Amino acid sequence: MRPSYDLVIIGGGMMGAAAAFWAMKARAGLSVLVLERDPSYAFASTTHTNSCIRLQFGTEVNIRLSQATLALLANFAEVMEEDAPPPALDPFGYLYLASTEAGAERLRARAALQNGLGAATELLTPEQMAERFPWMVLDGLVLGSHGTRGEGYFDGSALFSSFRRRSREMGAEWRQATATGFRQTGPRLTAVTLADGTEIAAGAVLNAAGPRAAEVAGWAGIALPVEPRRRHTFTFAAAPLAAKLPLTIDPSGFHVRQDGPHFMIGCAPEDDLPAAPDDFSMAPDLWEERLWPALATRIPAFESLRPLRHWTGHYAYNTHDQNALVGLHPAVENLYFANGFSGHGLQQAAGIGRGIVELLTTGSWQTLDLSALDVSRLVTGARVVEDAII
Repeated sequence: MRPSYDLVIIGGGMMGAAAAFWAMKARAGLSVLVLERDPSYAFASTTHTNSCIRLQFGTEVNIRLSQATLALLANFAEVMEEDAPPPALDPFGYLYLASTEAGAERLRARAALQNGLGAATELLTPEQMAERFPWMVLDGLVLGSHGTRGEGYFDGSALFSSFRRRSREMGAEWRQATATGFRQTGPRLTAVTLADGTEIAAGAVLNAAGPRAAEVAGWAGIALPVEPRRRHTFTFAAAPLAAKLPLTIDPSGFHVRQDGPHFMIGCAPEDDLPAAPDDFSMAPDLWEERLWPALATRIPAFESLRPLRHWTGHYAYNTHDQNALVGLHPAVENLYFANGFSGHGLQQAAGIGRGIVELLTTGSWQTLDLSALDVSRLVTGARVVEDAII
């Protein structure tokens, strides 16, 4: 490593990789160093994700961010500046289910916003859902909201690999190292301290530490309301349904979707408390006692299935308003934030990484207006609540 860099990125997951790529693509002459504590990514949110994308959000900025990723996938070779096929996209859609009139009204309000921004969200009565999804038991449901375009699985792993590889090829440096603190002079960071005692001088620092973001912010005296929250996932084999299963968000608390020829189901733990960043444990009876019974009640065809594998991942959960915290905090003039995505980081990384680099190089948001997500709202008390959390 050199003794100093224009930009030091703490965290080499999806968000750090996207920022490194856009920094190199900006052709701004930046020297960039990415610090990643575990380059195997054995315990990383990026590699424990369900890798989906949707437009069914309740805030405009989140819809715009997903659209930015879809645009990148549609113009992949041009954006990445190489002759390469785009990451796979399987647009089987999302299906939100409401079991109360209040829930239905939220779906109606979201659909109006989404369709006004170019999405293809369709509101479905129980009768219409019975025709479109004949395998589903609709008892107790009031309304459904089905995204019919630009939603489903995308190969986030391939996109992450491309961001990381292309950033290196274009000049960014990646190192296995654990950051442990900052050296600071007044309102400005001057260096990043590593676990071995090395100090790396930095013109700017990006906190892209995922579930560890609050720890990094704390080195600069900033309280960041981001905590690791466990999310559990199971895959299983079963007889195929009449059509692809959209990612269905059930009011009982699980979500299930098509996964190639198989299926995938996930949920939050019942207590949903903060976890240690290295806690990837799972309740031993979760599948048998909670998930499978609820799944078979909604889709009786899944009474007969074969479990395949399971894992636990982490949301970097923003307890303030469940939306991303990005940009510059007023307390430190050269510490940038890209944190608190509450489960949306993989699908939002392309737009966030580009926005952070544009803010760094020009002083303002350019391609996308990300001001609604500005981390300064922690100081002002403003909240931009995203209520379409899964």
